[in-house]
Amino acid sequence: MKTDASVPVTVIGAGPYGLAVAAHLKGHRVPLRILGEPMDSWRSRMPIGMFLKSTPRASSISDPAGRHRLEGFRAATGRPQGGDQHPIPIDEFIAYGEWFERTCVPEVERARVLGVRYEGGLFHLLLDTGESFTSGAVVLAVGLQPFASVPSVLDGLVDAGLASHTAAHVDLGKFAGQRVAVVGAGQSALESAALLHEADAMPTVVARTGELLFGVPPETDRTQDRSLPARLASPGSTLGPGWGLLAYSRIPAAFRYLPDGKRARSVRTVLGPAGAWWLKDRVDGRFPVLTGHSLEAAEERQGSALLQLRGSTRSLEADHVLAATGYQVDVERIGLLDERVRMAVRRTPHGAPRLSATFESSVPGLYFSGLSAADSFGPLLRFVAGTGFTARRISGALASANR
Repeated sequence: MKTDASVPVTVIGAGPYGLAVAAHLKGHRVPLRILGEPMDSWRSRMPIGMFLKSTPRASSISDPAGRHRLEGFRAATGRPQGGDQHPIPIDEFIAYGEWFERTCVPEVERARVLGVRYEGGLFHLLLDTGESFTSGAVVLAVGLQPFASVPSVLDGLVDAGLASHTAAHVDLGKFAGQRVAVVGAGQSALESAALLHEADAMPTVVARTGELLFGVPPETDRTQDRSLPARLASPGSTLGPGWGLLAYSRIPAAFRYLPDGKRARSVRTVLGPAGAWWLKDRVDGRFPVLTGHSLEAAEERQGSALLQLRGSTRSLEADHVLAATGYQVDVERIGLLDERVRMAVRRTPHGAPRLSATFESSVPGLYFSGLSAADSFGPLLRFVAGTGFTARRISGALASANR
């Protein structure tokens, strides 16, 4: 099916950021299409049994009136209201995202975008349904999926099926009885190792850091219940307690004025790599942890993975290597964008798009959100808590452009 009809705005992706942007655009009465499977990455790329690292009050998807927060979902579905001392199970968060979609953005079209090109001042989109159409603006809300990063030293093992990124697995129970080397020291690495251990696998964590770090347990369920001296010394924020985190969460617009290196370093190091406070008891003493070790080489040997390490332990054999090595934003990895579009996007030295104050790239009408925009607006954009700032900025700009 083909059509020449153009829509003012198309949102690609129906995770928290795509849903939030679409909800705010609707609030401005901007005609749009939103394409994607709601909460797909959360359902197909996050492990069963996972909990969110962010607290409940920092895990709400933004809508214009603020009436569809996580607590609203819990009230509407008869679930208990948990505070900071109660981490959110992933299945509850997925259910919340689907409720938000049904309530706020029921227009989501379950179609996959195969290609986006830019010609004559319009974006031309091709869907897996065979439909093609044009759009005046495109908002990319592609999430983490294109940016999974695996160390090049593991390339041979990946080709042999003996290594993979954590995002490739939903059910870690399939590794039961197997030796699994988990590379990394952040939340993904430590929670994956805990889930593997609890599924009767035999994980070993390999971490460059000298020691594993975990968050501090919250004193109270609600930040306002903390003592006044505690709040003054370390004020609460959606990213956690502390004056630095308060700045990152309250004034993300200022982040883009920092030098390239400072921005990239902050996005990588603020709130990472470390495990959540509630994970510590599931890690300490449960399985081997090789801190102060890095990968030197890797090879297949008789159907197993043999890792050569730099550290006191020189080698490690495993049935599989799980790379919990994060995500690296690079415009080149967004394969649905036509090569000419990718080449036209101005980037940082690390490959992330350079964005305006309204999240617009150097290609007029092409906007980036979520992790793709973190290099411009800071670590807030790595979390659901960033949906409000993002959706308000993008929808406001597009509403002005479509008046």
